[in-house]
Amino acid sequence: MTMILVTGASGNVGSALLARLAADGVPARAAYRDPRTTAQVIESGGHAVTLDLAVPDTLAPALDGIDTVFLVGATGPAQTTHEINMVDAARAAGTRVVKLSVWRADEGLSPIARLHRPVEQELVTSGLPWTILRPNFYLQNFLRQPSIRTAGEFSLPLINAPVSFVDVGDIARVAARVLTTEGHDGRVHDLTGPEALTYTEVAEEFSRVLGRPVRYVGLSDDEARAAMLRRGTPEFHADALIEVARAYRDGGAETVTLTVPDLTGRPAVGLAAFVRRNRDVFG
Repeated sequence: MTMILVTGASGNVGSALLARLAADGVPARAAYRDPRTTAQVIESGGHAVTLDLAVPDTLAPALDGIDTVFLVGATGPAQTTHEINMVDAARAAGTRVVKLSVWRADEGLSPIARLHRPVEQELVTSGLPWTILRPNFYLQNFLRQPSIRTAGEFSLPLINAPVSFVDVGDIARVAARVLTTEGHDGRVHDLTGPEALTYTEVAEEFSRVLGRPVRYVGLSDDEARAAMLRRGTPEFHADALIEVARAYRDGGAETVTLTVPDLTGRPAVGLAAFVRRNRDVFG
């Protein structure tokens, strides 16, 4: 029986993917940095392994018996090196790799894209079977805006143009499909939701679904950086997120693809459905 290794198992996409694979009856081994988490998963009857992408010696044992790796590293200055460590280990083991990347990574428009691009290039020249997933902005980012509930507003770095936000659950469904079916080797899948909305239109949709006013506050770069630092966001992450906003401020993230429905056989989740599903969070 084939076995899939899911790195980043405690993250948004990794945890959603593990749930999707479990629902589909597909064996998967979850990779965690914290051995306590690994032990808890194993004690509850799951498959898990302790793995640190920064420590190459932990990678080969984690790949034992693995046919395909879902690769996602933690965003940070060393992410490129860490993910290439896994590509090298996968090459030694002859293991297929499905990499979670970011929107338009090949163009290097933002610091986050520039973290991913060298890993993509490494995969393309690795000789391994590979697939790259490039999702647009996550709808789940709105869950990090408690002010929607408390003050009827959300504040983000200014973006004037529409964005085709995608649901993490849809990313997981696509990933599960790619991991368990043939025909995806050497392909790049761009993932979006069913519509492109400006942040002002997002606020209008929140207002409509919640039945109360919600407004968008577009922050200048300096205001956004200060706000993120006050919330405890590391400087690297704050600066990277502002650069992403600059890259797409006046366009470039509005394309809508049919990848999600084409690969999963069901429509992509839109903003209204997402808000309804998380009404307990948004109030």
